Amino acid sequence: MRFHNRRVAGQELGLRLAEWASDGELPRVVVLALPRGGVPVAAEVAQALGAPLDVLVARKIGLPGRPETGIGAVVGDDPPLFDQRALELLGLSEDRLVQDVARERAELGRRALLYRGDRATPDVEGRTVVLVDDGLATGATARAALRHLRRLNPARLILAVPVGAPAAAAEMRTEADDVVCLRQPPDFRAVGLWYDDFEQVSDEEVIEILNTRRAASSPGTY
Repeated sequence: MRFHNRRVAGQELGLRLAEWASDGELPRVVVLALPRGGVPVAAEVAQALGAPLDVLVARKIGLPGRPETGIGAVVGDDPPLFDQRALELLGLSEDRLVQDVARERAELGRRALLYRGDRATPDVEGRTVVLVDDGLATGATARAALRHLRRLNPARLILAVPVGAPAAAAEMRTEADDVVCLRQPPDFRAVGLWYDDFEQVSDEEVIEILNTRRAASSPGTY
């Protein structure tokens, strides 16, 4: 079953997580979105939980010639995290991807500045962190983001996505304390196939959503 769009997917995901919250299982929760596609989804999750919303900017490192296929990712100032098994199968070395990493890190910095400006990143230590994206394909970006967050000592780390490849969702259970993946179709193939509307999210949309959610949050939630 397909989702109409990211907003509807986020509402369904938010309902699932709100059940946990009503049982007191998500104390001091903060929602972090992987931009750009994860932001509209995460906004609905944050609203359902009454939680603050922010972004964790990560960049996928794509296969040369097939940039849509992730073989690694970079988050913040962390070293790039590669799928070593994929590199071996493809006969690639990390040295060959140095320029790709530099390009993605530069774009990461541009987006982080654009979305956050001079605002500090949220302090997640001791908090329940829900990391949200619009889908899970190879899991390369999610894995790098989860490892980055784990080093910041959250009390609980949850990955939440509307749809994902079954194998990738299973692998993420070794990185997150919990994984919520509403749809895991055996014929997954690509995230966009499971949405009626999968138009690219613009930087302007990301900024508008973040500003709207920030204005709606009660004082002291960040």
